[in-house]
Amino acid sequence: MPQINDHFRLLKAGYLFPEIGRRVRAFQEANPDKPLIKLGIGDVTEPLPAAIREAMHAAVDELGDRETFRGYGPEKGYDFLREAIANHDFKGLNISPDEIYVSDGSKCDCGNMLDILAGAGANVVAVADPVYPVYVDTNVMAGNAGPADENGRYEGLIYLEATAENDFQPAIPEAKADVVYLCYPNNPTGAVASKEYLAQWVAYAKKHGSLLLFDAAYTAFITDPEIPRSIYEIDGARDCAVEFRSFSKNAGFTGVRCAFTVVPEGVTGTASDGTAIPLGELWNRRQSTKFNGVSYIVQRGAAAVYTDEGQQQTGELIDFYMENARLIREGLTALGIEVHGGVNAPYVWLKTPEGTSSWEFFDRLLSDAGVVGTPGAGFGAAGEGYFRLSAFNSRENVETALERIKAAL
Repeated sequence: MPQINDHFRLLKAGYLFPEIGRRVRAFQEANPDKPLIKLGIGDVTEPLPAAIREAMHAAVDELGDRETFRGYGPEKGYDFLREAIANHDFKGLNISPDEIYVSDGSKCDCGNMLDILAGAGANVVAVADPVYPVYVDTNVMAGNAGPADENGRYEGLIYLEATAENDFQPAIPEAKADVVYLCYPNNPTGAVASKEYLAQWVAYAKKHGSLLLFDAAYTAFITDPEIPRSIYEIDGARDCAVEFRSFSKNAGFTGVRCAFTVVPEGVTGTASDGTAIPLGELWNRRQSTKFNGVSYIVQRGAAAVYTDEGQQQTGELIDFYMENARLIREGLTALGIEVHGGVNAPYVWLKTPEGTSSWEFFDRLLSDAGVVGTPGAGFGAAGEGYFRLSAFNSRENVETALERIKAAL
């Protein structure tokens, strides 16, 4: 028999969202007549904007004609999409289309980035706590984490506590980390990072030769002009940061699948012989070997986001979800619940009632209100005592969920 990757056996019982799904299915089987409202995972509910649909329909028609049919696409993504991304999302930030790599999801890219970095503990990795589980679990799989303690923290990782007291912006560590995961607007807390704070991280990375992996999947939800939308707004970030972005939430692509990663030419890693190697070269090699690209149809739809019509329509979509966030935030506050986030991000991070664990609160909302959220403990030890609600749902469902929560609490 083949030998397995034993690092997988160090993973905690189950990935957070499948565990939520298991509990929800069990509840529905026992209560088939009780309708649920799901404000747990960040899955969108509203239809694709018209400009995107029209572009995708046109692309399908192109594939139906021999003269315009396309097979395999460019490994980095089509020029028309990468140029649109560079000209809109990174205008004035000195990001070239050649530094943009189109993919099928930022979650995938966050995990796949470890393919080009030394594993088995060769790199010291730092993550926030609470944290998007993918950052931790993929490092466990790569052998960077070691075993977990009774609190679920892995001995090989540096945990940076994000708390209400520090505005969910963890203190910069004194110890050196080779790789640091940052996510702003933050999942799960809904917090944002100031330019001053990100500048401290860039200075840290340049001092220690660290790599910043900056997950900006929710950047489109930022409304405050003082909050940076990209790590590359910070001087020096081109030399030490990789940025992940997605069309999932701003354009409704959770099921369509399209994202991109920016790997500037100045970002390098060190080979075992001490040679500095551009990470872009390795990432391109990884993608061209293990990934055949996003379909032409989907990339045409993504490019339509940057048209005048697409910008207007996706802007309306973002406004819709942010209004949901406002309703959730204000509705919970009126119930006397401590609430964070929901201003420049589509997630609301609430403190559970005193003495109630996050999984107990999950079960309580599920059974008493028929509302599904995400327990904070699933995001790390520092998430215990908190709970995440997502703004991704219909207006009717959000309003009904708030009425049920009020009645249940």
